[in-house]
Amino acid sequence: MSKTFNVSGACNPDRHFVVDLESRLREIRSMIDRGEYFVISRARQYGKTTLLRALAGYLKEDYQVVSLDFQNIESGEYMDGSVFVHALAREVNKKIRRMAGVPAGVEQDIANLAGNSSRCVRMAEIFSCFSEWCECSRQPVVLIVDEIDTAANNQVFLDFLAQLRAAYLGRDEIPAFRSVILAGVYDVRNIKRKTRSDEEHMENSPWNIAADFDVEMSFFAEDIEGMLRQYEDVYHTGMDIEKIAGLLYDYTSGYPYLVSRICKLIDERIAGTAAYPDKAGAWTEEGYLAAVKMLLEENNPLFDSLINKINQYPELKSVIWRQLFQGQPVAYAADDSAVRNARMFGLVKTENGTVRIANRIFETRLYNYFLTIPEVQGGELYKRASLDKNQFVKNGQLDMKRVLEKFVERFDKIYGDRGQKFYEEDGRRYFMLYLKPIINGVGNYYVEARTRNQERTDLIIDYLGTQFIIELKLWRGNAYNERGETQLIDYLEHYHLQKGYMLSFNFNQKKETGVKEIILGDKILIEAVV
Repeated sequence: MSKTFNVSGACNPDRHFVVDLESRLREIRSMIDRGEYFVISRARQYGKTTLLRALAGYLKEDYQVVSLDFQNIESGEYMDGSVFVHALAREVNKKIRRMAGVPAGVEQDIANLAGNSSRCVRMAEIFSCFSEWCECSRQPVVLIVDEIDTAANNQVFLDFLAQLRAAYLGRDEIPAFRSVILAGVYDVRNIKRKTRSDEEHMENSPWNIAADFDVEMSFFAEDIEGMLRQYEDVYHTGMDIEKIAGLLYDYTSGYPYLVSRICKLIDERIAGTAAYPDKAGAWTEEGYLAAVKMLLEENNPLFDSLINKINQYPELKSVIWRQLFQGQPVAYAADDSAVRNARMFGLVKTENGTVRIANRIFETRLYNYFLTIPEVQGGELYKRASLDKNQFVKNGQLDMKRVLEKFVERFDKIYGDRGQKFYEEDGRRYFMLYLKPIINGVGNYYVEARTRNQERTDLIIDYLGTQFIIELKLWRGNAYNERGETQLIDYLEHYHLQKGYMLSFNFNQKKETGVKEIILGDKILIEAVV
């Protein structure tokens, strides 16, 4: 069976092209050797299950590892402590029947707990079995529990955590698991255990013993290169591995699902098309961009979750809006629950104390979402763009100068009497809104994060393999404009382009609107003012 790129469930190195996890497994192994209990809390489709399965294999020579998936315990089995103990024993029993070295008495006791579901049992009984196992086993015992989110809202689960915590604290006197690893999206260190029936009386989390888990699970460019080399060893496409890996990292920031999904699209959906008839043609920058466009247009559980979280937290939605369209920096505050949750769900990341969208793919998808909600698309400018779009493509090439000319004309007619506040808060959004129906279905765009701020944004457009760089900025006078020209020229050098575009939003009543072309050195700049 030939290997594939996998985006469904855990990856298996025998069947899938995978990133080498050796360095991460060594880091986690050192935590286990120290006897730490910890939580692996990462966003959905971030490779948690793949890592845990690899970890179980990595430890098997020196540890007895029992790996559980709480998805196998039905929701009704969390409603009663006795029922939960029977279900937990059932899942443990399924695992230890396939393990060597489990003490016979322990195996029988757990089997009895699993088999006699009519008997009322307490949580302490199964923990007594665990303690006996840890005492009699020739190897230290490690417990791994995946998909803890399934149980996080149940009091029975909190009682289970409390028992684990008690075992941890008393393990110098009573044998206990060497290490316990809980994995899921939610960080169970933040949940509370009720001590009274009313909601106001809560004590600290029963999992406040957990050590920090700082192992980086995002892929680095070097990780992606290693995975692509596995692919290249099979198919010999001649791809520039370093370049393609760099593109994958730049667009995804190493989000595991996004990396694998783009690779899968290139391999299975782009290669073999009329534009890219073979794999060699598909594994190019042009083929890569075609796969990104395909990804951004599809519906998948990750994107559905992304939009759901935005809509679930109105405060977060407002923050994202301001960051995307107004370039306002957002300071990270540990007590801001909306931003903290967005970080937990993988939507944002923090850099130098500020919040940023986690990666370029998410950012573009969010731009697309905000620009396609009915109240935005119902506006006059979007309608005009839809009517104008046929005049902007000549011989398959996008005429960006004509786009700017028409935008200036439409914008001044519809919004020309607005003031400074309007330009600062809405100008760039309206250009992106005008651009969207023009390139929709053929091209794509993204914002260069390094230049996004309240005064300047660089928009990069990919249209049928051709790139356009447009600097969107607020007019701050001629001197500021000249600095902008210099910055744009430097940016053109970086992208090996000869022509660039500037769009200035000028709130000066004596402004001169229109589009002009200037030559600076060997570069051509098309400058538009509205």
